Amino acid sequence: MRAAEGMGVAPVRVMVVDDEALVRSGVSMILEAADGIEVVATCSGPDAVGSFLAHRPGVVLLDIRMPVVDGLTVLRQLRGQHDPPAVAMLTTFSADAQVATALRDGAAGFLLKDSEPDDLVAAVRALAAGSSVLSPPVTGAVIAGFVASHASVDTQARVSALSERERDVLTLIGQGLSNVAIAERLFLSVPTVKEHVSAVLLKLGAENRVQAAVVAHQAGMIPRP
Repeated sequence: MRAAEGMGVAPVRVMVVDDEALVRSGVSMILEAADGIEVVATCSGPDAVGSFLAHRPGVVLLDIRMPVVDGLTVLRQLRGQHDPPAVAMLTTFSADAQVATALRDGAAGFLLKDSEPDDLVAAVRALAAGSSVLSPPVTGAVIAGFVASHASVDTQARVSALSERERDVLTLIGQGLSNVAIAERLFLSVPTVKEHVSAVLLKLGAENRVQAAVVAHQAGMIPRP
């Protein structure tokens, strides 16, 4: 029994969707070795929705490129379910052209398949806590690609609707900081930061922090590297 279960804390329930059995097995072994994480299902694309409905995981790691039923189709199917899971896309390419589409369709994160085991575990925990995740090599490609192909004329109008403190929070979201890190930077409590993040997402019409980060970049709030 894992430590989290022994203390009465429910484990994070994860499903891994990939067309390669070896990848599913490898990811599962990494996650199962971590405290407080339980891989409840692994499958390929055609079985994803059925497995989700049977096991109701809170987090899904989903290969973005699969034959028969591709990852973008599965993402839309999962996001259309009642009480949908947080879905992070697995990719082998940091500049995958499908990343922008996945972001638009509600992906909560993007991870390279060769991510370090500790980074993979941390990402799953962050997704379960309601955060979004990006592998560092993916971040620049995600933001640049999405901004280039989805320029929004109302970006400044949406940002102007934010309070000064909310703009501060949005800037730090755009830099990839967690709620805890934002709280430390702005000398606020974590619950207060959570309230600000919720308000930012609502006012921007963003589904998650990744989409909010894109708005921050579109608005020129994040210095270019």
